[in-house]
Amino acid sequence: MKLNHRQKIVATTVLIVLLVIVMLALVEGSVRLRQWFASGYSGQAADMFELQDGLRVLRPNFTTRTISVNSLGFRGPPLTQPKPADTLRLAFVGASTTFSAEVSGNNMTWPHLVTEAIQDRYPDVNVDYVNAAVPGYTVKLSLINFRRRVAPLHPDVTVVYHATNDLSWETRSLATKQGIYEKYGEKNSNWLSRHSQLWYLVEKNLRIKEAKEDALKTVGRLEFSPSELGEHFRRDLTQLVIEAQGVSKLVALVTFSIQIRPEQTAGQQLTAAGSALYYMPFMDTQGLIAAFRRYNQIMAEVASETGAVLIEGETLIPGDTEHFNDSVHFKDAGSRIMANRVSEALLKSTEFQALAADKRKNN
Repeated sequence: MKLNHRQKIVATTVLIVLLVIVMLALVEGSVRLRQWFASGYSGQAADMFELQDGLRVLRPNFTTRTISVNSLGFRGPPLTQPKPADTLRLAFVGASTTFSAEVSGNNMTWPHLVTEAIQDRYPDVNVDYVNAAVPGYTVKLSLINFRRRVAPLHPDVTVVYHATNDLSWETRSLATKQGIYEKYGEKNSNWLSRHSQLWYLVEKNLRIKEAKEDALKTVGRLEFSPSELGEHFRRDLTQLVIEAQGVSKLVALVTFSIQIRPEQTAGQQLTAAGSALYYMPFMDTQGLIAAFRRYNQIMAEVASETGAVLIEGETLIPGDTEHFNDSVHFKDAGSRIMANRVSEALLKSTEFQALAADKRKNN
C-alpha cells in the first residue's frame, strides 16, 4: 500500500516519537542501573519512609545493598530490648548528615565507626548504638523523634549533630520576608522528578547551575546579620539537650562540618557550595560560611549553658571532594575523620570514662 504525503508525515512523526520514548527509557534505565550499582537500590528515596502518627520515619527492615534499617526503624544493627544492664548504649540524633546515605555501607556511617572505636577501647563492655537520624529532620523534628522513639531505648549517651536543615528553613523564611524567594519557591518538585531519576537529576543539576550563577550576583542575595540568626535553632536545640539529659547521663553537641572554607579560592568555594545553594539559592558563598559559623557558635553557647559536652574540630575534615560528597554530606574518608573526632572527644571526657567504669561493674 502506497502512502500519500500526509500519511508519510504522520508515520514519520509517530516513528520519531517512538524512538525518542525508547531512547529516554533506555537512558532512564541506565540511570537507575547506575544507582543500583552505587547503592543496591533503584527505586525512589521516598520508599524508605513511612508516617507514624504524622512523623516521617524510616520504614522498619528496609534494606538495600548499602543501607540496612533494623526492625525498630533505625539504620543500623538490631537492638536488644529491654536494654541489658551491662550495655553502654549510644544514640546519635540528627538528619541526613548523620544518617549518611552517601557512604558505602552501614559499617561506614560515622555513628557505627564511633561505636566501634569505643568498643575497641572498652572490650569488656557491651557497646551498641541507635542511629536515630532521619534525612530532612530539623532539630524540632528530632526532638519529637527523641521523645517518641529514642528515649524508650534508654541511651546512656546522646550525640546531637544538626545545622543545615534548620539553617535552610530559617533563611528561606527570611528570603520570603525580603521578597526574594518567590523566583525559587515556585520550583517545587513535579510528578516527573518524583518518578523519573533522569528528570530529577537533570532538574537538580540545572537548579544548582542557576544557583551558582545567581550566587555571583550582587543583587537579589539574602541580606542578614549572622548575629541575628539561630533564634529557633537555639530554642529547639536547648530543649532537645535538656530532654536528652533527662534520659542520658551524657549529652554531646558536635559542631557542623561543611566543605566550603574561607581559605578556598572563589571558584573552589562555589563548587563546594553546590548542594547548599540548591537548598538556599538566595545565598552566596560568604553568606553560607558566616551562617554555618553562627550556628556552630550557638551550639557552643548551648553546650556551655546546659552542661553538655561540646565536640569541636569541624575543620579537621578537609574541605574537598575526597571527604565530602557535596556541601555537607561525607564520603567514607570524611566519615572516618568525623568518627575519630567524636570518639576521641567522648573517650577523653571524664563523664564518659565514669559511665564506662559503671558499665564494667555490671559485667
